[in-house]
Amino acid sequence: MTAEEKLHDPWLVAVWPGMGGVAITAGYYLMAKLGMHLLAEMSAVDYFDPAQVEVKDGMILARRLPRSRMFLWNDPQARRDLIVFIGEAQPPARGGAFCNHLAEAAVNLGVRRVFTFAAMATGMRPKHEPRVFGAAIDHATLDEFRQLDMDILESGTISGLNGVLLGAAAAAGLPGGCLLGEIPHVFSQVPYPKAALAVLEFFTAMTGIELDFDELREHALTVEKTMEDLLVRMEQAVAEARDQTANPPQAGAVETTAAPTAADRRHIENLFTAARQNRSRAYELKQELDRLGLFHDFEDRFLDLFKEPD
Repeated sequence: MTAEEKLHDPWLVAVWPGMGGVAITAGYYLMAKLGMHLLAEMSAVDYFDPAQVEVKDGMILARRLPRSRMFLWNDPQARRDLIVFIGEAQPPARGGAFCNHLAEAAVNLGVRRVFTFAAMATGMRPKHEPRVFGAAIDHATLDEFRQLDMDILESGTISGLNGVLLGAAAAAGLPGGCLLGEIPHVFSQVPYPKAALAVLEFFTAMTGIELDFDELREHALTVEKTMEDLLVRMEQAVAEARDQTANPPQAGAVETTAAPTAADRRHIENLFTAARQNRSRAYELKQELDRLGLFHDFEDRFLDLFKEPD
């Protein structure tokens, strides 16, 4: 895999779905707000095997393999370009080989530093400001984390390819590290954009990239209020049921989303039109697709918005 254009001091950020949607939310936000375009795609057939098929209206449909793609932002001031790698899923096997392949591709593209985003679940409340923990491949990056007053992950593990890729990057001689956004453990399976915002604030401070956070900040505040209200109600219910035999409510329950209406689908089409004209509207489109439970159906079409440079 080789670059088709001259890149300027490029950094690579790799994200996959995970707890709190921290990494994937941050990755999509970067891609949308910077107006990135598709740079390359890694083949899925060597790393993914279909584990099931889908059935619709009685017909068996072949399941599409998860896709792994790189998107590029060319710094208009030619200081530091940015590559965002977005994996739809982590390979169930051969994750080390996958990461070695990705690290090799990064070297071929002239990448100077490699970063991953991840989540760290703690006992924090949703209304509290999330901390960002840092773990570095090299001492220079660790010093940079400390200069930014980031919380250093003194010990522990980084599970999944968020960590494995950094090991592969280190073996390839690439510096970098992992930024882990703090999330409430009681809601670890629910998207928590406030942590993604915190991670991106640190990352943009490191890179010097200017990013409009207004939309993500508004989204984070809305989710924060919803989670905190739910947690208060849960605590009240537990207190009321303490002397009863009934079990307390299960944390993280999610209400069933109603089927999208014709008006919803028209709204989605209007947002697709707007995003094609202005890629910064793509994050708004993704929020609506997530809210309606339609992102899986429209994922390829959404990412097609980024196939060509502006």
